Amino acid sequence: MLLTTKFLRPTSDPRAVSRERLCSLLQPGFQKRLNLVVAPAGFGKTTLVSQWCTQLGTSTAWLSLDEHDDEPRRFWQYMAGAFEHSGLAGMDLCRQQLSHCSLQELEGPITSLINALAADGAQWSLVLDDFHFIRNTDIQRQFSYFVDYLPPGVTVTLASRTEPPLPLSRWRVRAWIEDIHPGLLAFSEEECQRFFRETMGLDVSEQEVRKICRKTEGWVAAMQLSALSGVNRSSRESSAPPITVDVDERRINDYVLSEVLEQQPGDIRDFLISTACCPKLCSALCDSVRGASNSQSLLEQLLRQNLFLIPLDTRNQWFRYHDLFRDALLHRAWAHDPDMAEQHWQRAVTWLLNHDHVQEGIAQIVRQQDWAWLARVLAEHGNNLIHGGYHLPVLNWLDSLPTDVVDGSPQLQMLRIWALFFANRVEMLEPLLSNLEDILDKRVADSHPDAEGALGLQSEISLIRSYLARTRSDDKSASDLTRQVLRDIDHTRIPLKSVTYYGVGLDHYGKGDLPSAKEALRSAVRYGELERKPSTVLSSGGLLAWIQYNRGDIDDALETCTSVRRWVDQQYTDPAQPRLISCWQNSALTEIYRERNEPELAASHLAPLLDHVTNGTEPGQHVVIQYVRGHLAFSEGRYQEAIESLEDAATVARRRRDHILFEPPACSALLARCYLAAGQLQRAQQWAQSVTDEHFSNPLNREQNQISTARVLVAAARPAEAMSILAPLRLSAEKDQHFRHLVEILTVYGEALHVEGKTSEASQMLAQAVQKAADAGFMRLFAEESPTVRELLMELPALRASSGWNSRLLAMLRGISSPPAGQEHAPGRDNVETMTASGEILAEPLSQREQEVLTLINEGLANKDIANRMNVAPATVKAHIRNLYGKLGVSRRTEALARARELALLD
Repeated sequence: MLLTTKFLRPTSDPRAVSRERLCSLLQPGFQKRLNLVVAPAGFGKTTLVSQWCTQLGTSTAWLSLDEHDDEPRRFWQYMAGAFEHSGLAGMDLCRQQLSHCSLQELEGPITSLINALAADGAQWSLVLDDFHFIRNTDIQRQFSYFVDYLPPGVTVTLASRTEPPLPLSRWRVRAWIEDIHPGLLAFSEEECQRFFRETMGLDVSEQEVRKICRKTEGWVAAMQLSALSGVNRSSRESSAPPITVDVDERRINDYVLSEVLEQQPGDIRDFLISTACCPKLCSALCDSVRGASNSQSLLEQLLRQNLFLIPLDTRNQWFRYHDLFRDALLHRAWAHDPDMAEQHWQRAVTWLLNHDHVQEGIAQIVRQQDWAWLARVLAEHGNNLIHGGYHLPVLNWLDSLPTDVVDGSPQLQMLRIWALFFANRVEMLEPLLSNLEDILDKRVADSHPDAEGALGLQSEISLIRSYLARTRSDDKSASDLTRQVLRDIDHTRIPLKSVTYYGVGLDHYGKGDLPSAKEALRSAVRYGELERKPSTVLSSGGLLAWIQYNRGDIDDALETCTSVRRWVDQQYTDPAQPRLISCWQNSALTEIYRERNEPELAASHLAPLLDHVTNGTEPGQHVVIQYVRGHLAFSEGRYQEAIESLEDAATVARRRRDHILFEPPACSALLARCYLAAGQLQRAQQWAQSVTDEHFSNPLNREQNQISTARVLVAAARPAEAMSILAPLRLSAEKDQHFRHLVEILTVYGEALHVEGKTSEASQMLAQAVQKAADAGFMRLFAEESPTVRELLMELPALRASSGWNSRLLAMLRGISSPPAGQEHAPGRDNVETMTASGEILAEPLSQREQEVLTLINEGLANKDIANRMNVAPATVKAHIRNLYGKLGVSRRTEALARARELALLD
């Protein structure tokens, strides 16, 4: 006797959320034989498949499996019964064979079932629900045979909590399988809203729905259990406003324990309970917590069984549990054996602290409110956390400590000062510094046991005061304090050299002494790597690249950025950690790629910085970001956008000067150029009058303003006055090796000579500018010049010489049309055309880097090998390839090479 209710498909609830995006994946296909719907308990597998079956126009057999069906004869009796119950004819032979054959002869009735399906000739769909109950290897082997020989038009759908041990890889290669995994089954935010409002009948706000969706990660059962409490409250309060539905952790815990945990074998159950204390999991951490050595195989088993284990990388090394699942496991662990749970927790935290996962370890300590342990950990690791970009979490952790603990520890007080400094809350520092100095002086005077530590902290105080002096433009005090720190630094145990040399680099940069600034910043990078201070390495390397760019060493600037980024990324091997970025480095890369006429790459490095402008950042960084943002917009002809960004930067630089450690870039000088390009000569002249008496301590900024003043004078037909400014400026820029400014000076000087009618002298001056730019790799700056200069450049005999750089510059200049006054135009982007060697027109020329990438692709190199050959990051190579494909109008490597040969772009 077969239980016929096992053949009845569950009725689809008309209120259930319609999941058309998934139902379409389940539809029968030309080659498809198997739908595999695999997810943990409560993800809506059965509901989805039942909903799909109502849409099918084919015959459907349904079988709900349970633990009693894990026996070969019984399994195949129910398989045959499901088809017969659904109307498949010709099943008599199969039924008779199943009644009399031995277990070793089951292949006969299975063949009869396949033959009956083939003889019927109709399209059939078979659904096996809860296939995870089938663990018998004989059934799995027989079922593989059944699928291998299915006739055309028959599709099997398995709904299972675990991926079955079938020859899935072979079937996937043959395109027989459609996989629906937990990520697809999880409800989207829109589906969550429909579930609460339509299925559960709850008037829940969108904000509440989004919160629950994030908390449950789309786990349908968790949402339903939480919604039930909302239904109960709603029924008692019919006139109440839209209710708040909280995630009902008690119900979810009960569900996890009964539907998931208790169904597992003992070794898996013990593993889940003992590792629930881990915020993330790897085999080494789990082995340490459990005192065992088989964690990797158990993790892989959990992954195969879809037991709420979420991979954090592509190598199956790091995982995490679904948050609600982990909470339920933790609740069970602490309730069942609190002493063992405490031991597991301490082992997990100790492993995290000893393996450079300090912030995760601290988070667990804070969760358990072990304040004494937290104080010890912050004293040991707090400095490196702050310099690794975690100053705000350190502040929060310090605030969570009892007040008397912090007040009794000068080291923790110094940590608070550093964290506030990095958070740019400098107005709070003076009273804290004074109080700490009093405590340290007393300790030294009383010969306190930690007097040496007190001297080290005094060096830190001096270093902080040197940075504060820079915000007041007190260069002498800043320099004196920094020198004092450098004298004392070798006698302390505090790793301060990198931060100190970064300050020295800022001092030299502020004075315009670029060679000395470069040396100091190189030292900052070197010591930062030794001291493992990633934020200092990034900032120092970024400012170094900014200086190298302004000196005309663009290749060196790119190499600096690449090497620094590589080192920093090696310090953050955990994929769950956010990627540390630097304002200086990303800004330098934006400027470099903009100058190389690669605006897409420039924009990709600018993009991560824009969130900081929107969400708030320290004023110096705000000014730098808005400056490079405005420069990129200006370079592309988006003058109004550039003006808005630069006006904002100039305002912040003026109002927040006391909170900026360095003199920011001369935003107003670039703003004047935007006015000229937009045809607003009067506004440019007003600017020139307003900056005449303005004082600049940084020679780079002073030069930039003087060059812009000369531009305004040339535009106003006053070339003699412009040349009187440019003549001495040319000598100082050459002497100080400010090569980017030198190119601009020579260019504007050439335009002034042209306005005076000195055509020959103008050509000579522009030829010098072109030569200097070619040596340094500058190109885009010529596209930003006036239409007059661009016309003069295209007529230069020097640019007729055969050279790849000359050809690209001419191609860029030819494509730039002169817009009417006041009308925006994107120089070098809208109408660029270049004639290839084949005589065809290429809509936009390939950059030097893109041509290099094309050549290496032609050599057969992979992206990684191209990155190594060019000494750039793989992401940079991918960006070059995207640009290359776009310009050639292709989508694959083979197409790119074929198109390049057509255009004679390859030898």
